[in-house]
Amino acid sequence: MENSSHGTIYGINGPVIKVRGNHAFQMYEMVLVGHDKLIGEVIRVFETETIVQVYENTTGLKPGEPVISTGKPLTIKLGPGIIGNIFDGIERPLVKIAENTGIFIKRGSVMDNLDRDKLWHVRMLAKPGDYVNQGEFIAEVRETESVIHKIMVPPGIKGEVIEAVGDGEYNIDQTIVKVRDGKTLHSLSLVQEWPVREPRPYYHRLPLDIPLITGQRVIDTLFPMAKGGAAAIPGGFGTGKTLTQHQLAKWANADIIVYVGCGERGNEITEVLEDFPKLVDPRTGRPLMERTVLIGNTSNMPVAAREASIYTGITLAEYYRDMGYDVAIMADSTSRWAEALREISGRLEEMPAEEGFPAYLPSRLSEFYERAGRVENFNKTQGSVSIIGAVSPQGGDFSEPVTQNTKRFVRCFWALDKALAYTRHYPAINWTNSYSEYSQDLSEWYSVNAHPEFMDKKAKISRILQEEEKLLDIVKLIGSDILPDEQKLVLETARAIRQGFLQQNAYHEQDTYVPVKKQYLMMDSILRFYEKAVKLVSIGVPVSVIRKSGAFEELTRIKYNIPNDDFGAFEDLNGRLEKTLEEIEAEYRK
Repeated sequence: MENSSHGTIYGINGPVIKVRGNHAFQMYEMVLVGHDKLIGEVIRVFETETIVQVYENTTGLKPGEPVISTGKPLTIKLGPGIIGNIFDGIERPLVKIAENTGIFIKRGSVMDNLDRDKLWHVRMLAKPGDYVNQGEFIAEVRETESVIHKIMVPPGIKGEVIEAVGDGEYNIDQTIVKVRDGKTLHSLSLVQEWPVREPRPYYHRLPLDIPLITGQRVIDTLFPMAKGGAAAIPGGFGTGKTLTQHQLAKWANADIIVYVGCGERGNEITEVLEDFPKLVDPRTGRPLMERTVLIGNTSNMPVAAREASIYTGITLAEYYRDMGYDVAIMADSTSRWAEALREISGRLEEMPAEEGFPAYLPSRLSEFYERAGRVENFNKTQGSVSIIGAVSPQGGDFSEPVTQNTKRFVRCFWALDKALAYTRHYPAINWTNSYSEYSQDLSEWYSVNAHPEFMDKKAKISRILQEEEKLLDIVKLIGSDILPDEQKLVLETARAIRQGFLQQNAYHEQDTYVPVKKQYLMMDSILRFYEKAVKLVSIGVPVSVIRKSGAFEELTRIKYNIPNDDFGAFEDLNGRLEKTLEEIEAEYRK
């Protein structure tokens, strides 16, 4: 791994190290800094000096200590043992570190990324004489009860299989296949390495026309996200970013979840690390950790490691995508990552842009979000990486640079609202400020798999909410009593939509997850009632009479009263509501 090429420290500014004495360092090369061999990365190369950012605490480093070249970029190991594990930003296993050195990571801690001693039962797919290309499956390992780990030919390698072991127990370092590529003989094991900053290759991109179903009504119905898409969840403190991401991680129809806690407070990360291992996967009844990877990088960890954690997470996601899995990566939060860029940029004495962030902030954000996508792999499977990035604008100000630049690279924007959160309306996604550009692309899927009129009902629900927004401005000025009954009906219906449809209880068995079919039937019931109520109001029936019937309350309680698998109950509900309105009409016409 190491070579004789090295330089000498002559300047230390926090995580930024200046090195002299060697001109062989390359951009983004991984280096070992000081006598403790701290992990660092080359970020600037000049004629007379090299700048290195260190991913560990630099306290105690002194000028004159060596900086050793590794000859390769910052890479991570990819193989069995990733799922269910908890890593730091540079893929060191936190549980194993805690067992060996205590709860705090000691400087220069060297720990195998993956367990090198564990034996995995390998089922071989390749045999001597086979011709294999990059990405093709050569073996399978049951990593967890929920995930079969496909061992692939690493990118850039192809050729004839010369040797292949039989089915059996092997550790990650043992050679299982030898491939001859021309005159070169490649020995392949269960593990491969990949530089985190370089996107993994694929055959070609696929259209984003399949939704990432989350079971959250406000998302799936109003602001849907596609598999392979990118979404942002911006919101100030206390608006429920982490809770929303927990729900998405638990219920989204992704095969693999990668959760990156990037620069968040230690207590929040602790909550994630404690809660996730206890969660049960609703699809399998097994622990959710059997298809989850956690990357914990708290605010008290070295600031430079935040950047690495984002790239580590997306590289792990791409690796499982190459196996044909749908992967969802939760980045919480990209604002802390951007703050790390700002700090490093300041120490490099670069000219600051808006609010002190570096001028290359947009390009770094685009590098990250553009690694999302749904693709056909070289092995003919289809997989996807969906990115959901939380943004933490100070004071909930969406005009700040990170939020504004993020909007440029995502097509789905779930704006969390402090006022909604304070009224205990969760998810606190503001239906006025949020948007999804995937709706049109997904309309065919919803028409086929939910109902042909799904998108039409959604549009009507949105119009009622928009109309309510306009009317509330009037109400603030002159009160609601002066409004005509047609507009009062809009307000009452919108309230039923907000409380009965958009608001969702994450801790209620029936309401924490709602299938798309039920979401459609809920919209249908509300709109049926509204259309019939409009006719009553048109013949002079006061809205107060309809309100007293309790029909609006019944619409609000649908989410609790009708089980997720009892779609026939909606016909009974619609019949009761229709009968109620008929009785009101008959009474009025007397």
